[in-house]
Amino acid sequence: MITLTKEDGPADLDGVTHLSIGVSWDPTAGSSGGLMGKIRRNVGTDLDLIAIAMQGSDPVRLAGLDSLDPMGNGSLTHSGDNQTGRGEGDDETVTVEFARIPPNITSIVFVAAAYKKGSAFQKARNISFKVYDATGGSTQQVADIWPSLLTNDNGCAVAKAIRVGGSWKLEVINETGKIKQGDERDLMRFAVRK
Repeated sequence: MITLTKEDGPADLDGVTHLSIGVSWDPTAGSSGGLMGKIRRNVGTDLDLIAIAMQGSDPVRLAGLDSLDPMGNGSLTHSGDNQTGRGEGDDETVTVEFARIPPNITSIVFVAAAYKKGSAFQKARNISFKVYDATGGSTQQVADIWPSLLTNDNGCAVAKAIRVGGSWKLEVINETGKIKQGDERDLMRFAVRK
C-alpha cells in the first residue's frame, strides 16, 4: 500500500496498475443569505478536474472538459462533467491504466480548476482531492488533499504522475495558481509549470 503526502515527495507506484483521482466539493451560498443564497446553493458551482498528458515538457492530450478518453484506448479516462457539486462521493474522476499509457507520455499532471467563466473556488466548500489505488478492481484511498481556503486563485495543481524507466511515481503538488477562465492554452501552461 502507498500513502501520499506532499512532504514525503514522490511515491513509487510499483504494483499499482490503475490509479484514480477524484475531486469533490459542496455548493455554497457564499456570503449570500435569503433567496439569493438558496438560488446559489441550488445552482451550485462548476469545478473541473483535468488530466494533462505530457510528452517531455509539451502537453499532448487532455482528459476532462469535453474529452473523456483522449488516448482512444481507455488508458486515461474522465468520468464526465459535474456542473453543480451536488451528490455524494467524488463529483469528477480521472482514472489511469498505466500499462496502456503510450510510451511517449512521460508524465500526467492532474489539475482542478474553476475553469468556466463565473465559477470560482470561493463558490465551493469542502473541496477535496482523493487519490485511489484502483488496482484489481478495488478502490483504496491513499491520499486526501485539501487546498487552502485562503486562496483567491482558480486553479490547483493536485498531483503529477511521472514515468521513471518502466515504472511510475506519483507526487502530491497541491499548489494553487491563476488560470484565465475558458482558456485551454493557459490551463496547459499552468500544468507545464508544475
